[in-house]
Amino acid sequence: MKSDILIIGGGAAGLMAAYGAAKALPEGSGAVVTVLEKMPRPGRKILFTGKGRCNITNLKNWNEFSKHIRTNPNFVKPAFYNLTPENMVEFLESSGLETVVERGDRVFPYSHRASDVLDTIVDSVMRQGVKLLTDREVELVKVGMEGGFEVFCSGGEVFECRRLVIATGGLSYPVTGSTGDGYKWAEFLGHKIVSCFPSLTALVPKGYKIQDGRELEIKGHVSRETPMTAAGEALKGAKLKNVSLTVTYDSGVKETEFGDLDFTDGGIEGPIGFQVSRKCVKTLMNGGRIVFSLDLKPGVPPEELAQRVKTLWSEIKNDPRTREAKGGRGINGKEMYRILLGKLMPWDLIPGFQAWNPEILKSSLKRNEYSRRGAQGRMSYEVDLTRLAKALKDWRFEIVGFVGYERCVITAGGVSTDEVVAKTMESKIRKGLWFCGEILDMDCDTGGYNLQCAFSTGFLAGQSAAKSLLAADGE
Repeated sequence: MKSDILIIGGGAAGLMAAYGAAKALPEGSGAVVTVLEKMPRPGRKILFTGKGRCNITNLKNWNEFSKHIRTNPNFVKPAFYNLTPENMVEFLESSGLETVVERGDRVFPYSHRASDVLDTIVDSVMRQGVKLLTDREVELVKVGMEGGFEVFCSGGEVFECRRLVIATGGLSYPVTGSTGDGYKWAEFLGHKIVSCFPSLTALVPKGYKIQDGRELEIKGHVSRETPMTAAGEALKGAKLKNVSLTVTYDSGVKETEFGDLDFTDGGIEGPIGFQVSRKCVKTLMNGGRIVFSLDLKPGVPPEELAQRVKTLWSEIKNDPRTREAKGGRGINGKEMYRILLGKLMPWDLIPGFQAWNPEILKSSLKRNEYSRRGAQGRMSYEVDLTRLAKALKDWRFEIVGFVGYERCVITAGGVSTDEVVAKTMESKIRKGLWFCGEILDMDCDTGGYNLQCAFSTGFLAGQSAAKSLLAADGE
């Protein structure tokens, strides 16, 4: 089967490459643009983004946007200006999708359904006359006899093309079809692959998962399915707002992030957890040590918080309801401690906080005056208010692992951008070959940045491939 422009991969970058190519071709040119997607449906990973809501892009200007690109921002700059976040929003809205801007300049579909974003893009691509072929798993890519390419599929089909765009994604979320296939084809065609590792992923504290002593294939990698400890289960599901996280690496270097954090079945996630995950994963893979310090009250100085804790404790102890509860028997220290924590943190965090800071509540068995006659004593509880105030400002976790490609958001590493022309996304090694999206050594922070880079580099790659084709035909 012949195609003028063939795109392998029907994800965010591949779909926009198809749209960019088809739009750049003059009406009536007769040129054929084809997308090969290995899964039954294109763009499956888009459905996972933004927790199913799809954080489409981020409306920050280039100076601010570029600060969130963790590799080489200058490589992305031409693609960004060729299709800016505003351009992307305009494209979607002109195609019938309403959008909304939320905190941090993040753009979502008004419906908060990722499927609406995917359907809008696919419909736009199809209206341009692109052939979108699903269930086509590519096994081999070869250089053709006349300078084009031959693409061999597992079902026996062979596609010939004059221009080839590889947009197969990375290794993250393999259930969506991203299994790193494009890396081997890129290497076969002469490209260098920068070592890959998971980014924007859950970080696992010591004591969070049950370790069974097996040798792990990747240093620090802990499968998300690894059973959790009782302490981990107690923390799972807690979501923290406006907290501060300070990371200390074994080199002594520290970095601090402020924002939201989640405890999940994988470990520590959420915006600020993801923000530091890239460097943490690299450190763990190199055998380094990492300590997290979580400040639940970043806006309150330590001395002020310590006094506030003491004041609250005094108010609880002296509250008539405390003395009169349980038919006049009163509430014991353990129950008063829980009431105190409820005034200092979200209720869903209390079980986890207690499990990870057991030394704050001290208990002892006190014998009553009849103990010599065999009567039982009663438990007495005391709260170390000084330790509590310190833990609220400096709750420490040693990070020992990370969740791998099975659930990470993005793959760091990939095709070296030193070997790709930034202004066109064309290979410097092989004429007629383009790369775009996650297959490139290009990853960003969470917040719509990665998806915008996929859209921008894909659109530029498709446009450039079409312009190259037209130039070759003298049009």
